[in-house]
Amino acid sequence: MADPSSFASPACCLTKHLYLRCRADFGARALRGTVALTARAEREALRCLVLDTRDVQVFKVTVNGQDAQFAFGEKHSFKGTPLEITFPNELRRGQEAIVEISFESSPQSSALQWFTPEQTSGKKHPFLFSQCQAIHCRAIFPCQDTPAVKLTYYAEISVPKELVALMSANRDGEAPDPEDSTHKIYRFSQNVPIPCYLFAVVVGALESRKIGPRTLVWAEKELVDKSAYEFSEAEAMLKTAEELAGPYVWGQYDLLVLPPSFPYGGMENPCLTFVTPTLLAGDRSLSNVIAHEISHSWTGNLVTNKTWEHFWLNEGHTVYLERRIGGRLFGEQFRHFQALGGWRELQNTVNTLGDKNPVTSLIINLDEVDPDVAYSSVPYEKGFALLFYLEQLLGGPDVFIGFLKAYVQQFAHKSIVTEDWKKFLYSYFKDKVDILDKVDWNSWFHAPGMPPVKPMYDMTLSNACVALSQRWIQAKESDLGSFSSADLKEMSSHQLIEFLALLLLEAPLPLSHVQRMQEVYDFNAINNSEIRFRWLCLCIRSKWEEAIPLALKMATDQGRMKFTRPLFRDLYSFDKSRDLAVTMFLEHRASMHPVTSMLVSKDLKQDQ
Repeated sequence: MADPSSFASPACCLTKHLYLRCRADFGARALRGTVALTARAEREALRCLVLDTRDVQVFKVTVNGQDAQFAFGEKHSFKGTPLEITFPNELRRGQEAIVEISFESSPQSSALQWFTPEQTSGKKHPFLFSQCQAIHCRAIFPCQDTPAVKLTYYAEISVPKELVALMSANRDGEAPDPEDSTHKIYRFSQNVPIPCYLFAVVVGALESRKIGPRTLVWAEKELVDKSAYEFSEAEAMLKTAEELAGPYVWGQYDLLVLPPSFPYGGMENPCLTFVTPTLLAGDRSLSNVIAHEISHSWTGNLVTNKTWEHFWLNEGHTVYLERRIGGRLFGEQFRHFQALGGWRELQNTVNTLGDKNPVTSLIINLDEVDPDVAYSSVPYEKGFALLFYLEQLLGGPDVFIGFLKAYVQQFAHKSIVTEDWKKFLYSYFKDKVDILDKVDWNSWFHAPGMPPVKPMYDMTLSNACVALSQRWIQAKESDLGSFSSADLKEMSSHQLIEFLALLLLEAPLPLSHVQRMQEVYDFNAINNSEIRFRWLCLCIRSKWEEAIPLALKMATDQGRMKFTRPLFRDLYSFDKSRDLAVTMFLEHRASMHPVTSMLVSKDLKQDQ
């Protein structure tokens, strides 16, 4: 089955290995160099190779050292431009060739964000990071940019010598650049085949701290100690994940804390997870994101969705594993609490997108749809809900983890679609086919909106959140005096997040209620990003004008799309802040991440 998000034809010709030699030019905001692809003909008399590109210049192509002709096809709005390379001699089936391409990325590359020194914590040195998922690797260099193709890679990158380069690979040494004494070359090796979306590079004034036998935390000097404290549970989580899913095959597991504009909570780049600094709550309470990225080392990075239409295979299984890790470390009631929070997050997403919206289906159709535009919590939380429901149907957590481990073993190093997963589920549980046949597969996979069945959840840790949120929802003006700071004294930060999330599922509270809530709970003083985000959304929805500057500040001080997009959307929906939201966005646009800026401009109707 073809990947609607790529121009490549891996059924004709498959790239197996990539050797990258490049230089980071901060002045020109470009990565420039050569990429050598080892390509194998998958059919007879092969004459050409089509690669994905997006805003990339190509200067020269050779095949086995001989000059080769190349031509760009027609430009597509988000897929970019196909690059067609004609081989000097045709290849027989199974024959390999080295296709070497001289390239340069564009300063506007959707995969890269370049920072001036002033935009960094240290203020002295520039910074660069990449984000290739889903289809942005093609905006760095030409490649078969589809998760159906996996390749190993070796890379050498020349950077200013006062900076450090890191990649989604194991570090393989560094040396002065013989061609430029102001530069240094860093070398990297990735011997486990990966899809292109897991290619990653970062360059900056980075320092590291060792927090485990296979883990360093990397960050700018200002954040490195705080990060080492926040993420110190990484090794315990890795060990637990190995018990649940099998051996960790990637060697190193490092963590990198990025500048605040990083668009996601985390990105599971192999050997080097990228995370947002919004996780630095000071109390390790947001470490489930680390458990999530660790879990991707099995589900996503070893077993991979063949196209982005089956993204739930990556994310649903990863959320399931993440919560199993949380259950092992913090107890089964906590796992159920997180699971129920996920169901409510799914309700919230379905409310926002609309329950007839095709992107709320588990398997989506991406013909002429940009995966970045379709992205939401649905593959994560509807995917998790299906697995949690199946766990309950098929005999409980101990039985179901046996399936998950076998699934990873069966499909490791492969890319699969939902049908492959379902066939394996049926063969693993061959004695329970009667139970499986009662599942409404068609609705789970293809119907938009909420799932056809709600799993069962232990309510122990949720009850306090539900009770307090109901008190506020039902309170009349005359009841506001009954609330006090004592309401929160038994509640964890996880429960505060859930309390606010429950209020956001309801009609907006009266303004007097949120003002009283600030008086008694002083939420404005809390810096935990997940609490602050929900609190500010609540205030804006209740039309509290005093919250406008705080919400604008949070929307622009960081760029994690989970926070920035809803904050801007709520500010845009409030007549008193609409014009200000648009003005602030236009003012900050140039320093925003390219994907965030594209999506916020759609949300604020600035993209017409």
